[in-house]
Amino acid sequence: MKKTDAHLKQVNQNIHAKTPNGCEECLQIGSDWVHLRLCLSCGHVGCCDSSPNTHATKHFKSTGHPIIRSFQPGEDWEWCYVDNIMI
Repeated sequence: MKKTDAHLKQVNQNIHAKTPNGCEECLQIGSDWVHLRLCLSCGHVGCCDSSPNTHATKHFKSTGHPIIRSFQPGEDWEWCYVDNIMI
């Protein structure tokens, strides 16, 4: 079994975004973001690494939740932080 397979077992493909209107932390502090990422473990919505606050990556570093999905309309990709690969 590949390492990524173990990380895929930690995701919920039917997850619902906790804050569908934007980055959870940016909404709280009134900050802007560039693109949004959805944590497939818990539904956290965070801003991408091109955003000033990089909340999606900070969420991974604080929780260890391995896989995100783009939360941008028309985008359909997933990223594993642990293995540093697109899925």
